Amino acid sequence: MADEEHIRHCMLYEFQLGRKASEAAKNICSALSQDAVSARKCQHWFEKFREGNFSLDDKSGRGCVYNFDQEALQGLLVQNPQITQQELATTLNCSQKTVSNQLRALGKVQKFGKWVPHELTDNNRNQRVTICSSLLSRQNRLPFLEQIVTGDEQWVLYVNLKRQPQWLDKNEAPQPTPKPDLHAKKVMLCVWWNFKGILHYELLPSNQTITSAVYSAQLERLAQALREKEPALINRKGVILHHDNARPHTARITAEKLCQLEWEVLPQPAYSPDIAPSDYRLFRSLQNFLLGKKFNNEECLKNALTEFFASKSQEFYNRGIKMLPERWAQVVENNGNYIVD
Repeated sequence: MADEEHIRHCMLYEFQLGRKASEAAKNICSALSQDAVSARKCQHWFEKFREGNFSLDDKSGRGCVYNFDQEALQGLLVQNPQITQQELATTLNCSQKTVSNQLRALGKVQKFGKWVPHELTDNNRNQRVTICSSLLSRQNRLPFLEQIVTGDEQWVLYVNLKRQPQWLDKNEAPQPTPKPDLHAKKVMLCVWWNFKGILHYELLPSNQTITSAVYSAQLERLAQALREKEPALINRKGVILHHDNARPHTARITAEKLCQLEWEVLPQPAYSPDIAPSDYRLFRSLQNFLLGKKFNNEECLKNALTEFFASKSQEFYNRGIKMLPERWAQVVENNGNYIVD
């Protein structure tokens, strides 16, 4: 019978020629003897070769990879966590199977990052840190959270589709779920609230958009609601308005209206919904409430919104405002990067 080590050299030679294991076994048996090597044994050794293990020592064990530069692999992962296995294999001059085994040995798994609102620049991050640090210092010196009135806008759909699982037989195909219409009927919700609850909300007419003139008129109606619901805030403590940097909120007409009302505007960094209470608290809960609901007209939709706002306890609104210092601190600790909930 042919020498085992010689047979292994033959198998490696056949592998390097690019032949399949079954073909290699036939060639070796034809050249040496009919029972020189089985196709199964050849497959076993070919698998080792594909993994980058070219040792012909039978005691080396299946799956071991010799002379593999694990530090280089880790360095590539640090440089680019999104690099593919094929790119790693090409760079490290080994098979993709070897890369896969090494990644598994390192305990690496692929995970999708959560979507964030914007790709922040260094200036964006610096601005976020500066403003959040300033607000934290102010809150520590003289608490002001109960003076905040926060507001924002959100589109609300008349048809809010929800894809749900279906109980079916093993081989039964589920009923398809249509995707939401890209131009679905919707209405713009404008809402203002504080630590006690909703102060005022409006649904814009379908043919109207938020402009500085529209927003200024809304602020006047908000002021009237505050005179009725929070007279102490208007007369003694002073309103601190929190809104984002959308153009209608920062336009000259709006600034003049805020000056007339004698309201302070709380600084808010650009591209920062993660530190806007309506975004991280109110609208997130509203979205869950609306899932699966359909409204035939605006009146039905408005009734649903009223129901939602009333269903939330004062603690829900209180917590939404009182979370601000925690989130400002997170922004500072994260060097201005987004808070990923």
